[in-house]
Amino acid sequence: MFRALHLAHCTNPFTYLSYINLSRRSFSISALSLADKPLPPRLKFQDADLTISYLKGTGPGGQKINKTNSAVQIIHKPTGIVVKSQATRSRSQNEKYARQILADKVEQLLNGDNSRAAIKADRARKKKASKMKKARRKYRDLEKGQEGATEELDNVELMGEMDESASEFLEHRRGGETDVVPDTHGQKQ
Repeated sequence: MFRALHLAHCTNPFTYLSYINLSRRSFSISALSLADKPLPPRLKFQDADLTISYLKGTGPGGQKINKTNSAVQIIHKPTGIVVKSQATRSRSQNEKYARQILADKVEQLLNGDNSRAAIKADRARKKKASKMKKARRKYRDLEKGQEGATEELDNVELMGEMDESASEFLEHRRGGETDVVPDTHGQKQ
């Protein structure tokens, strides 16, 4: 009630229109609830279950990558999963990345659809679908707005007399032909 009274005294018409548009739009709460749910914690491994070895890197990087043992290979003994990382020049960073990748792979193997990676992929899929739905809704609303604008122009014509240029515009908008002669600005044709 207060909001309606406030908007009645509002001088900016866009404020009123935006309030009307927001009151018609339905929002999904499922997207908000997804962000609230925490991901399950990453698996922690005992050092006895892992075999860690440091290797020389391969690929681009020049002589430095060929001379230093900065790449990390971790083998998880119970499952036999092997992970190798050489993302950075730092041995400790590569080991950290390799442990994260290994934890994700083992968890995917053990938990399947309830693993962190599966939950993240599901959230990303739902977010993308929501964005696409929002884009479709936007263009559908724009089309409805254009149809409404044409109806408003028809109503303006019915309200009273119009000058010649407005009636020509309406005829053009409806797709009809008008007997308008293009202005040649005094030039001979």
